[in-house]
Amino acid sequence: MNFTLSEEQALLRDSVGRFVTEVCSVERHRRLVNTEAGYDPSVWQQFADLGWLGIPFAEALGGIGGSAADVMVFCEALGRGLVREPFLPTVITCGALLRLGGSEQQQANLIPAIIDGSSQWAFAFAESTGGYDLATVDCEASLTPRGYSLNGSKVAVLNGHRADYLVLCARTAGEMRDQTGLTLFVVDTRLPGVTLEPFTALDGSRAANIRLENVSVGADCVLGSAGDAYSLMAAAIDNAIIAMGAEALGAMQVLLDATVEYTRTREQFGQPIGKFQALQHRMADMYLKVEETRSLLYNAVIRMDEGSTETPLACAALKVKLAEAGRYVSQQAVQLHGGIGMTDELVVGHHFKRLLLLSKLYGDEDHHLQRYLSLVRPAAC
Repeated sequence: MNFTLSEEQALLRDSVGRFVTEVCSVERHRRLVNTEAGYDPSVWQQFADLGWLGIPFAEALGGIGGSAADVMVFCEALGRGLVREPFLPTVITCGALLRLGGSEQQQANLIPAIIDGSSQWAFAFAESTGGYDLATVDCEASLTPRGYSLNGSKVAVLNGHRADYLVLCARTAGEMRDQTGLTLFVVDTRLPGVTLEPFTALDGSRAANIRLENVSVGADCVLGSAGDAYSLMAAAIDNAIIAMGAEALGAMQVLLDATVEYTRTREQFGQPIGKFQALQHRMADMYLKVEETRSLLYNAVIRMDEGSTETPLACAALKVKLAEAGRYVSQQAVQLHGGIGMTDELVVGHHFKRLLLLSKLYGDEDHHLQRYLSLVRPAAC
């Protein structure tokens, strides 16, 4: 599929690429894994100063007014550099929820603080019994004279350990697993009754399990229409899938390039191992997986920027391919590097773990394959 970048997108790609090359080393990644924040606040502020945190937001709010294609260009460059900063949960996922569901007042009050780097966000939707199903929600929001009282728990909230605000899904009506009766709330994590339990994810990212006990929020904290959050969450996750697909593409390209280069220099039996036909076939298959992912990413980006009704279908297909291709490329990269491929000193093992996390985040391969089939053949599923 032919996809030509505009002059502005090419400049964005080059500027982010230079930043990643100069700043985001393996040593930095290893150092940040052992910090409480899990990222560098000064680098996050640089993102803000350069205008990168405003890419998907409207110019009227201080953003750039970028498209899905702009997000793709940015996130692919991030994927090449093991960037630790929480762009995905704050700007992409919660940013999409605010853009698509927030009132004009909510957007004016909340989005500028994301753009200037002073506000961190996290999307709290998953529960211990729900798997990847957005409708399996037991967390309850009860009406009170002043608004709502929130009770329940959320698990695996990416960036939840540092978030100033949560976009939290709670049930205001219906039974667990009903797609109706779900409501999104903006919750200040400093409110009484909010308990954060931080942990470290597989790739070194920080997340938190969250408990809510009689957390009082006003009616003005409702995001979107009360009882109608399911479609809004699905749309926001499609935005996240495009960003994750781009990041995964960047990571897979790094793994492919590193593997090809290693097989040119590593010698066995008096010659570079890259001359062995069996290994050439493996690398050719890695290349095919990278290009398949690229094609499906371009398709999803085009559909989203067109506002097509086929966007959910394209995003489901991309997530399935992201998981399958990421697994194959990372496994082959480790195999062809040998034992050194999983050492901390090399980028290969770090990208392997990041790709594994991306394959599970917001729904694994099986979940999105079932979603794809339900969209193609709704009566059969």
